[in-house]
Amino acid sequence: MKNNYPELEAKIEKAINYFVEDIDTVRAGRANTAVLNKISVDYYGTMSPINQVAAVSTPDPRTIAIQPWDATLIKDIEKAILASEIGINPQNDGKVIRLAFPQLTEDRRKELTKTVAKKSEDCKVVIRGIRRDEIEKYKTMKKNSEITEDDLKGIEKDIQDIIDAKIKEVDKLAENKNKEIMEI
Repeated sequence: MKNNYPELEAKIEKAINYFVEDIDTVRAGRANTAVLNKISVDYYGTMSPINQVAAVSTPDPRTIAIQPWDATLIKDIEKAILASEIGINPQNDGKVIRLAFPQLTEDRRKELTKTVAKKSEDCKVVIRGIRRDEIEKYKTMKKNSEITEDDLKGIEKDIQDIIDAKIKEVDKLAENKNKEIMEI
């Protein structure tokens, strides 16, 4: 059943991979370099991700250290971090930028779980849109007499089974992220 719809599966996997990358940027109390993934800095006229212009490490569970390969970038990296919405003020000693992650409050944890829930729902909406488009394709084939009504019903059921499994996967990923956020 599943192997009959490789294009559908590829589109859904792409949506799920984007969701995983997106929730990785939600900080969960301990330092995670993924929070920097969407921050870019101007490097000689090209917008480059921080991890491509600096060494990024986590020397301890609550700190990220960013050491630019080109020392002239330190101010630009600092500005980019301040302009982003990660909510951490960078500390610059002239060579290394440190991001200290404070312990999350209970209210902030609840806020972050709501953010994850919204991102999860957005992903499910995308998956349902993929399902709609795929089913429309087969309805057009039926209309053009390329497949029968029975074929269409079977295809719709197969596609729905795939969609249900993938939505469960998204729910599980969101649940795991929320557990990570709520850990003390």
